[in-house]
Amino acid sequence: MNFTRFAVRRVAEMTATLLAASFVVFGAMYLAPGSPAAFLLSGRSASPEALAAINTRYHLDDPFLVRYLHWLGDVVQGDFGRSLTYRTDVSRLLADRLPTTLLLVAMALVVVVVAGLALGWIGAVRGGAADSAILVGTTLAVGTPSFVAAVLLQALFAVELGWFPSSGAGDGLLDRIRYLTLPAIALALYLIGMLARVTRSAMREALDGEHVTVARSRGVPEGRVVRRHVFRNSLGTVLTTGGLIVSTLLVCTILVETAFSVGGVGQLLELSTTTKDFPTVQAISLVVVALFMAVNLIVDLVLPLVDPRVALGSRSSSP
Repeated sequence: MNFTRFAVRRVAEMTATLLAASFVVFGAMYLAPGSPAAFLLSGRSASPEALAAINTRYHLDDPFLVRYLHWLGDVVQGDFGRSLTYRTDVSRLLADRLPTTLLLVAMALVVVVVAGLALGWIGAVRGGAADSAILVGTTLAVGTPSFVAAVLLQALFAVELGWFPSSGAGDGLLDRIRYLTLPAIALALYLIGMLARVTRSAMREALDGEHVTVARSRGVPEGRVVRRHVFRNSLGTVLTTGGLIVSTLLVCTILVETAFSVGGVGQLLELSTTTKDFPTVQAISLVVVALFMAVNLIVDLVLPLVDPRVALGSRSSSP
């Protein structure tokens, strides 16, 4: 199978999966106790005329499949409906809050990649006391939930030392980066430990390979051996964790944004769930699923380019 056919097939699979996910996201609204009209009325009594107007406005009298197709058609056009809590278009809410969340996730991802790869590299190559210290540190990192890390970072660097703001998202790019530094670290801490361990294990396995022994016997400098024959051969294993890393960042951002009052999509999802703002919850859930699938698609397309040993026709081991 050539790369073009492989890419087209993976895009088609992602589209079908996203379509199925949209059906689940829409249908989940109707699994909640009570009728949608009762949630819209918030417990208030309404006349038959008012109830009929609500049913007409939200197409509640239509069959379920008709409602789903109507909603899906609007979503394809970028219309996620109107927020029941904020009384505005959900698309506008997402446009206002999504950039903050994406910047937070991007900052955390940079921290994870840089720190995780560096620690894994040092632990695999140097060994000894450095490796033991890294194992202890990564164990503590993996065992620390994001919301606990958020509280500790706030107490130390925001309240005690005053180096960073304790809440908010800031104005302007540089100010926003300063405000999001602590949330990004809190979001990245667990994943740094996970990526460091994956990198360390993959590189230690590659160090025992015959190609490394042959390269050393030929007098290739150790630095080049590690870069070209060890780390490069470990990238396939490291890359397959990309989907898990991004999905974890997207999920944990809800807790971190709430702890730091960032005002991003994660905090909006938490508030919308509490107030049963179904259109907003549906839109955010679908966007998160789409982002997760897009990341996995990128991983599947890049993996055969990074590691030629991976067959194009086979599924990668990415989560």
